[in-house]
Amino acid sequence: MIVRPKKNWFSMLFVWNGSVLLSIIPQLLFLAVVSGFAVLTQGRILGEKIPLNTAPFTLFGVALTIFLAFRNNASYERYKEARHLWGSVLIASRSLTSQVLCYIHDDRADRVQLVNGLIAFVYALKHQLRKTDPMQDLNRLLGREAAERLRSKHYQPIAILNDIRCKLGRLQLSERTFDTKLWMFDARINDLEKTVGGCERIASTPIPFSYGVLLHRTVYAYCIMLPFGLVDSTELFTPIISVFVAYTLIALEAIAEEVSEPFSMAPNALALDAITRNIERSLLELCNREIPEEKVPDSLYQLT
Repeated sequence: MIVRPKKNWFSMLFVWNGSVLLSIIPQLLFLAVVSGFAVLTQGRILGEKIPLNTAPFTLFGVALTIFLAFRNNASYERYKEARHLWGSVLIASRSLTSQVLCYIHDDRADRVQLVNGLIAFVYALKHQLRKTDPMQDLNRLLGREAAERLRSKHYQPIAILNDIRCKLGRLQLSERTFDTKLWMFDARINDLEKTVGGCERIASTPIPFSYGVLLHRTVYAYCIMLPFGLVDSTELFTPIISVFVAYTLIALEAIAEEVSEPFSMAPNALALDAITRNIERSLLELCNREIPEEKVPDSLYQLT
């Protein structure tokens, strides 16, 4: 996620870090060459004039813009839902931690283990969604023996929640908590399990591939043909206008592609490292324990 201070309108014109411009420069250079070729040949290929003018591009551009808007809306809906789910993780984790601290009084060790398990669940979910190795975080929070037991699990967040539920069940059997309190604990664990399912649904169900292929081909076909339709009316300004239009369309496609995968490491994806650190800090503060430093953006204004 790109996090940078607000700039005035003039400075925003020259922002590089945090935009998708760096990633699409090769495509823009290619289209600039095509535009230059159209100007040099006066819109001819192999000596034959390409019979294009601006009228069909106007109509086709409107349809393409609507299609791009649909693609961007679909991508942002996935991003927004993913952020909402992680907000629910924070809320449910805080509630369960508060309940554990207030309703389990006998043994501080039990409370520490349960809260550490909750934090481990958060980190395990992040690693599962990003397909990264969680063992360093699990060793730190659960201990090496407990972490090794989780190594072979395919759904480690669910396994950790199951362990937490089992610990609470043992406390109820030993009469150190009561049925009504256990019901409250269980409701919060169910909320966390629902967020895991929601995140898994987003991660395992991408936007249909055919949409992306159709949009990609249409955008590039439009941008390649555009200079040949403009050359008679704009002449030497054709490369400038064509590259500007191409920048708008290709950048929108690139942004939609990044946003549609909210759990990735792309610059415009969710800052899961910062979100998980924030949840850990919040839960440890409830326990009056030392909290780690807050995650901050790097020199390129990127918060991972």
